[in-house]
Amino acid sequence: MITVYGFGAGFGLPEISPFVTKTEVQLKMAGLGYVKEKARPTASPKGQLPYIQDGTETIADSTFIRAHIEAKYGFDFDAPLNLQARAQAWAFERLIEHHLYWALVGARWTDPENFAKGPAHFFDAAPAHMREKLREDAQFRVAENYLISGLGRHAPDEDTDLAIRSLLALSVQLGDKRYLMGDTPCGADATAFAIVAGILTPFFESPLRDRAQQFDNLVAYADRMMEQYYPDFAWTPLRELTQFQAAE
Repeated sequence: MITVYGFGAGFGLPEISPFVTKTEVQLKMAGLGYVKEKARPTASPKGQLPYIQDGTETIADSTFIRAHIEAKYGFDFDAPLNLQARAQAWAFERLIEHHLYWALVGARWTDPENFAKGPAHFFDAAPAHMREKLREDAQFRVAENYLISGLGRHAPDEDTDLAIRSLLALSVQLGDKRYLMGDTPCGADATAFAIVAGILTPFFESPLRDRAQQFDNLVAYADRMMEQYYPDFAWTPLRELTQFQAAE
């Protein structure tokens, strides 16, 4: 049995980390059973989650976990795709993980209200005399990485504009298809779903979320994927929320 180490549910999502979500969805795509355990990033060989334990093997990083699944279990996530489509799927994964992900991070960690209601609680179990210092240090490190990513160098409205251009690209690629590359899910769908749901979760308010809701096909896609891969999770369909907001 494979063990997946992640953060656990939170922020209105079945898993706080989109990269853990990606791995969980890909395991479900491959039909592989797994158990879930909570862990801290410091427990991982690469200092980040997820990582998995598969027998005697420990594999860290969602992309290398996917490669492990493909190599050990012979499952090809992109089996329906020709070579060109595989290249396009990989390019979209890089756009999602190295651009949209940082927009999500910025909305959660650099907005004071979102930080206070979300990431700040990661440290609630720490000793009281250390708690605030740990929060400040973590927020500083994330803000530093956000700056290094490039998005953090811009004004808030500018980084949102850039993120929306990436969401537009994703929306155009999805079109009226059920999945990102066609009628069958591929590996990139796990990544796209994880980030899109992470941006759209009603738990956080942000200009990024407000503008992301305008992409009707991405909203429907997040609902569809949540129903397919997390049918038991208490998720209020985003289409219902956006329709309600529009009627107010």
